[in-house]
Amino acid sequence: MFMQQRPTYAQVPAVSTASLLGTVLGITGIAFVVTAIAAYVFRGVSPTVGLVAMIAGFLLLFVMSAVRRNQQTALLLFYAFAFLWGIGLAPTISYYVARVGPQVVFDAAATTGLGMIVLGLVAYTFSFDWRRLSSLAFGLLIALLIVGLVSIFFHFLQPGAYAWMTLGVFTVLTLVDFARIRAGGDGLTAVDLAISIYLDAINIFVALLQLIGMRRSDD
Repeated sequence: MFMQQRPTYAQVPAVSTASLLGTVLGITGIAFVVTAIAAYVFRGVSPTVGLVAMIAGFLLLFVMSAVRRNQQTALLLFYAFAFLWGIGLAPTISYYVARVGPQVVFDAAATTGLGMIVLGLVAYTFSFDWRRLSSLAFGLLIALLIVGLVSIFFHFLQPGAYAWMTLGVFTVLTLVDFARIRAGGDGLTAVDLAISIYLDAINIFVALLQLIGMRRSDD
């Protein structure tokens, strides 16, 4: 029994990858707008409500995995997920706006956008197949989650250090996800890939928001 080989970059037509990239970025861009609107409209919600909204969003991810082949339904659920995560992020964003000022949100968002562009260019410019690091990136993500949960109870890690760790892990994950798009999707749908890029960018944004916010609050 032979193992199925992943297609190399050279085996995937450039036109099809460009079309897939455009579709994924279009879907992701709308999701970011939905998240931003939800975060603004619900900027006064309590952290408890935000946590409930994020948990509800995670539950939607499981529903999306069950209907992933129905692209229209999966897309609507993704936008509902993005809306719920906007509510979930609202308390964090409001905290930094009140503590530092609204400029910190714009700076974190702009830095995230620029960073995603640079990572996309790296994944598309160089011949190295970043999908080779997918297992490593997944392992780092699990380790990051475990460290975060343990730190909640034992407080052994400074928030700034955890933010840097988050930034590093999701930088690698972003490269892997852009490499999947460059390779034609690796069997994933455009919505699947958009979810991955969205989660990468949101986590990078939150990490940058914390780092920029802490730096400016200390000035």
